[in-house]
Amino acid sequence: MNSVWKKTAMVALAGVFVLTAAGCGGGEKKAAGNETLKVGVMNEADGLEPADPDGGRALLRYGLGETLVKFDNNMKTAPWLAESWKMDGDRLTWTFIINSKATFSNGKKVTAEAVKASLERTLAKSAEAKGWAMIESMQADGQRLTIRTKKPLPGLPGVLCDPRFTVTDTSATDRDMQKMGPVCTGPYMVKSVSGNRTALEANPHYWNGPVPFKSVELVSMDDPGARAMALKKGEVDAAAAVSSGDLALFKDAQQYRVSETPSVSSVLARLNVRQGRALADKRIREAISACLDRPAWCKVLLKDTFIPGGPALAPRLGYGYEELIRSGYCRFDPEKAKKLLAEAGYKKDANRDGILDKDGKNLEIDFTFYTSRGELPLFAEAVKSDAKRIGIRINLKPVGYADWKRAAKTGEYDMLLDYGMTVEAGSPLQYLDRYWKTDTKGSNPQNVSGYSNPEYDALSDALALETDPLKQKQGLIAMQKALLKDTAAIVFGYPKANIVSRTGITGADVQLCDYYWITKDWKRKE
Repeated sequence: MNSVWKKTAMVALAGVFVLTAAGCGGGEKKAAGNETLKVGVMNEADGLEPADPDGGRALLRYGLGETLVKFDNNMKTAPWLAESWKMDGDRLTWTFIINSKATFSNGKKVTAEAVKASLERTLAKSAEAKGWAMIESMQADGQRLTIRTKKPLPGLPGVLCDPRFTVTDTSATDRDMQKMGPVCTGPYMVKSVSGNRTALEANPHYWNGPVPFKSVELVSMDDPGARAMALKKGEVDAAAAVSSGDLALFKDAQQYRVSETPSVSSVLARLNVRQGRALADKRIREAISACLDRPAWCKVLLKDTFIPGGPALAPRLGYGYEELIRSGYCRFDPEKAKKLLAEAGYKKDANRDGILDKDGKNLEIDFTFYTSRGELPLFAEAVKSDAKRIGIRINLKPVGYADWKRAAKTGEYDMLLDYGMTVEAGSPLQYLDRYWKTDTKGSNPQNVSGYSNPEYDALSDALALETDPLKQKQGLIAMQKALLKDTAAIVFGYPKANIVSRTGITGADVQLCDYYWITKDWKRKE
């Protein structure tokens, strides 16, 4: 399927896009008018089904859809289609007031009944969304939507920020959902899809201010080097998530503006600990973690565009990063790593190939990753190099994003390089549970690594009902510490998100949450 929505890539800040203008100042391309904006993208979505996580993200990122609530630049919940909300004293009942100005792109008013139908569709199609929201019932009355949850859920507004809850007109059934997407409320809507190009046009019924461009063309550009060169040549207006090696190209403040911020994403290795896998042995997991010089990687290899990793949650969130780093569980200590391998039975290199072996079998780990984000191959090579120094062979397995997604769903990996947003469905707890809470009878299908920790599960269960902010913070720190003690995963670093733009574009500011890319605020200077 040769569509802009299906590309061998992943975004966990998840994504790189490039804004190209037919009328940008300078460069080799001449202006064709200020009404059209070309956008170069890398995109992992197979289609625009909102209940699918990739499809939902595409709807938000390309300015097609909106949710009831959104994250501001401090990751606090802010009004969007809902102008206000409140939780009743029973802690189960929520009232959302839908903005009376909001309309779908077909001109229909966004009512509470329309929102209710949209949420019901998502809950029916996504078991994950249903589990997060815990919605027992909904009632619509004009612009008032009442939601009752099965259990107290203080973070419900944050859950409804998730792209799966993009509000759509469910009565509009005469369209190719995968290709053209649903009828939504954003500033743009899909006009046509052809090969690797998707044409968007301004939503004539957009409710939240002027739409800056009459048309936007999405062009797939998966090679990160090609995106940077397109910006440098003046073929594009801006690029997000420029790789560390290319940022130096854009130092000229008269031509470029770099917007950068520590993100809430992380690059990590998910570890398969199922019976029979090498990483089922905690000592081997811990040895790999201890042999990796993450501070040096982030300073030298990634040129200070990453913060050194360790805890599961990004430092920007404020859940104990410094405290957990000082705990020593993620300290660079190659001598400790060698001792752990010896304890695990890997003491000799019988065939003198530089790799330790036990019972005649070398210690080898397969490491699956994809290449469309420039930093991921750098991390993979760094792991291979550092692990070899202590006698472990890392077999690098670069794959396309479609194959990566299959591996992530089936657990067909030893180590899987992932780029994850550490606030899943509006909550750090959702993110932590998604990867590491025990999967009991299909209760957590995202945890395919076989990881299970009773201490961690108990902390999670207690935190799920906690409303006191201080106790929430303490609980999240305790959960991360349990994961570090068990080496449940290896977090390499946390990216500094960036958008580099030509000075002819205004509003090209990187946002802390990577759900929001093309918005009504991206404009061209007059």
